[in-house]
Amino acid sequence: MQIQGPAHLQTTSSVEGTQSVQPTDGMNETQQSNEVASNPAAAADEISISQEADLLSRIGDIPDVRQGRVDQIRAEIASGVYETEEKMDVAVSRLLDEIG
Repeated sequence: MQIQGPAHLQTTSSVEGTQSVQPTDGMNETQQSNEVASNPAAAADEISISQEADLLSRIGDIPDVRQGRVDQIRAEIASGVYETEEKMDVAVSRLLDEIG
């Protein structure tokens, strides 16, 4: 089974009555039951999670934005006191470390 993202949504339709499921590997229902009874691993479900889904599940772990700090920095930038020589040196040093 493959689960698609929200861009792959499809409309639903109702299913009327009962439907029988036929084995695809040629086994009848009794043979399948016997195989599951003799080999419990044969009945185990398997799930695979994509990297994207894993990242999305970790979004809740990201700390909340400290809005007070953001507002303070915006005010300092607007007034022209945020950009100091020391902060520029640190920024340039970090950039150079990342580049090379």
